[in-house]
Amino acid sequence: MKTWTKIGAVFSGLMITLSFNLSAADKVSNYEQVKAKLQAGLGMQITSIGDAPVTGLLQIMTEKGLFYTSQDGKYLLQARIYDVEEGMRNVTEDALGSVRLGGLAEFNDSVIEYKADNEKYVVNIFTDITCGYCRKLHNQMDEYNELGITVRYLAFPRGGLNSRTYTDMVSVWCAEDKQEAMDNAKAGGTVATKNCESKVAEEYAFGQKIGVNGTPNIIMPDGSVIPGYQPPKQLEQALKALL
Repeated sequence: MKTWTKIGAVFSGLMITLSFNLSAADKVSNYEQVKAKLQAGLGMQITSIGDAPVTGLLQIMTEKGLFYTSQDGKYLLQARIYDVEEGMRNVTEDALGSVRLGGLAEFNDSVIEYKADNEKYVVNIFTDITCGYCRKLHNQMDEYNELGITVRYLAFPRGGLNSRTYTDMVSVWCAEDKQEAMDNAKAGGTVATKNCESKVAEEYAFGQKIGVNGTPNIIMPDGSVIPGYQPPKQLEQALKALL
């Protein structure tokens, strides 16, 4: 109880109602001013801005994730907001879930898919071809598929866009047989150099935007995230729990 009391006290302090009676036009103008101020001060792009669930705060989505700011853009918060009256529902995670699902739709044509014959579930996984647990997951692909789980890979080269892993992942995404190239890369084989107009960089940027900081990173059908490797049966149970 003491922990939740402290959390409540913190957010009570944030919920100071500012005496702004803004019209819709004034609100938009204020959003734009705050957006410009933060972009100039932080050096990162803001893709959306609006009222936060907590009175007196604004919610901003950036290329580096979701943040909250004061109405004047002076203070920036990286936090999680919970709705106490709804069983400690993670309001921040709900917002991120919507962004994840909306963003995934943009990469439908650029994922590398391992489709289950008796498909029951679809998960999207940010992967790195050199990551040990990514390779462990990949080695069990037949087991995931047998359980009806379709796996769709998005690229997240952990070393960034100037790394050898990025170059190799572009080659995988540009291969004529992408599954074969992925299988080979995950097995530690030599990656044949290929170039094309891939979306590897865009997928990496999207991953950063929604908070991916390691691989594998599993996005569930409801937009929630399981960070890290999950054995086939354990992932199946987590998917069943969503139904």
